[in-house]
Amino acid sequence: MNICILGNGLTALSLAKNLTKKKINVQIYETKKAINSSLNRTIGVTKKNLEFLNKEILALKKKDTWPIKEIEIFSEKEKKDKILNFKKKDILFYMIKNDKYYYHLNNALKKDNFFKKKIITKKFSLDKMIKENKYDLIINCDSNNSISKKYFSRKISKDYFNRAYIVTIIHEKLDNNKAVQIFTKCGPIAYLPLSKTETSVVCSLNLKYKSEYTNEEVLTLIDKNNPGFVLKKISDLKSFKLNLANLRNYSHENILAFGDLLHKIHPLAGQGFNMTLRDIKVLSDLIEEKIDYGLPLDSSIIEKFEKETKHKNFIFSNGIDLIYEIFNFNKDSNNTNFNNFLKRIGKNKTFTDVVMKVADVGFRNY
Repeated sequence: MNICILGNGLTALSLAKNLTKKKINVQIYETKKAINSSLNRTIGVTKKNLEFLNKEILALKKKDTWPIKEIEIFSEKEKKDKILNFKKKDILFYMIKNDKYYYHLNNALKKDNFFKKKIITKKFSLDKMIKENKYDLIINCDSNNSISKKYFSRKISKDYFNRAYIVTIIHEKLDNNKAVQIFTKCGPIAYLPLSKTETSVVCSLNLKYKSEYTNEEVLTLIDKNNPGFVLKKISDLKSFKLNLANLRNYSHENILAFGDLLHKIHPLAGQGFNMTLRDIKVLSDLIEEKIDYGLPLDSSIIEKFEKETKHKNFIFSNGIDLIYEIFNFNKDSNNTNFNNFLKRIGKNKTFTDVVMKVADVGFRNY
């Protein structure tokens, strides 16, 4: 059994490690282009997804994850009175640094006999490789290669006219297990703990009336909305554009689109990589089923994967979009009545339990 994966990010490597654990030969084709731009970022992983990741991809050490036990949501004008609060005796989700996860994945795959990596040069032709048909399945995790441009360009998309600005702040020691999100007139700002002395700050800022924010403006906004950290040091600021996208066609022949190529969402709920992990689980189960029955890997896996995930991914990603639009409307209208309404439903245990459950497992297992 031979599977080809196109891409060199966390999605491609996570999928590769999951497949090699099944003793499937995996060949990754990656470009020379570095992925340093995403390695300084972080991912939030739900409790259920971390269980899957540790068991079926790579067992992370406790020191490589940071538990979040509570989420508080405020508006800019009511910082002392939270709009919503999600809290469990147990853990809601975990924060993981991209560079640490990538380092452990890369090292594990280097030692894996079922794994091979090939660097794509200018002379290499992906189209020729596909025509040679050496692989049972080809999984494309790269949004920018020629295959994506040729076969996977039809999307349902939306430009948020937002840019995410990311920075890590070093501060005085505290328990730091509470995530805080503040909806400002410029956009949502999330404070996401990474350790007792580190917190990642993600500012999703509106570009409708301002084409760019200077470093000084972003840092001033972070300081103005600081929920109580005593700052010692601030890392370099990084940024990227935000948009919503759902791919119309999941496949072409024996090529399956995957990861951000399938779906991109707003980061305000921290669900992007969680959607990908759920996709990996579905694909993993379908492949496992074929292996158990002694059947070859073929395009029927792709058909079943699309049938199982496409509508749920579309509903989930548009649910995140709806949350963004609700808070965006409330920010623009400064509606106190709406804030009071959210506070009331936030006190309803059934409502908060449902929200936390869907955030943890998605729609597939709910």
